[in-house]
Amino acid sequence: MTIAIIDYGSGNLRSAQKAFERVASELSLKSEVILTAHAEDVAAADHIVLPGVGAFADCAAGLSSLDGMTDALGEAVMNGGKPFLGICVGMQLLATTGHEQVFTSGLNWLQGQVQKLEVDSTTHKIPHMGWNVLNVMNSHKVLEGLDGESVYFVHSYAFRPDDPNHSLATTVHGASFSSVVGLDNIIGTQFHPEKSQHVGLHLIKNFLEWRP
Repeated sequence: MTIAIIDYGSGNLRSAQKAFERVASELSLKSEVILTAHAEDVAAADHIVLPGVGAFADCAAGLSSLDGMTDALGEAVMNGGKPFLGICVGMQLLATTGHEQVFTSGLNWLQGQVQKLEVDSTTHKIPHMGWNVLNVMNSHKVLEGLDGESVYFVHSYAFRPDDPNHSLATTVHGASFSSVVGLDNIIGTQFHPEKSQHVGLHLIKNFLEWRP
């Protein structure tokens, strides 16, 4: 099994790689976890992970700058049905449009908008940073055992899917927002599994065992 974590200049990805390597080892999987900026690696991978930190527009530009990567992702995930995990801005890039600073087109794999969290600034800080609770709304293999667990967030914007069925879990920070979205072989988390200790490792385990 090859697990490809896409490196498009969006922060330090080593912690994500180490988390996947740890879980794969615990599951005794014959696997390789690679950080890659090459479309051919994504095409050959069994599981695909798209992380992301920073601004939506910067991440979208970074991803599109990789030669052939967007096409390879579409072929592998949308046409090939390979399991895909988007993390933080990597999850947000699944949307139709991001509204952070400027309107920016996303991958449009899940129709919806990425908009600023609507909170009362006198009671809730932006960015939403730290531990918060997952409320699983729709049962899903990757979310088994995670309802009510706390995970680690760092974000100011959230994905609002057009179809409420694409919101698999919610979290409350002033107001409820989608903390996990998904459809078919695609799932995305607004939180960081690699920073969420045993809960994040459990999600990674579920993802690697997932056969959509």
